[in-house]
Amino acid sequence: MNEEQKIIEVIEKLKPFLIMDGGNLEYIKYENNIVYVKLSGACANCQMLDFTLKDGIETAIKEEVPQVKEVININ
Repeated sequence: MNEEQKIIEVIEKLKPFLIMDGGNLEYIKYENNIVYVKLSGACANCQMLDFTLKDGIETAIKEEVPQVKEVININ
């Protein structure tokens, strides 16, 4: 399994938790060790967006794929 496949697998595991809170998470691309995602629904305007992105999603992805430098949310 390559890095991108591992990243997508982690995102798919996290999605149900965000969906339960009215949000969603979409994988966009993996480029130069940076993962690009799109948080939508309730997640798009949530005050906890940065916490969810950095402490939740980014941490989970880095545990599986240590080469990842950062996870960025695009609008």
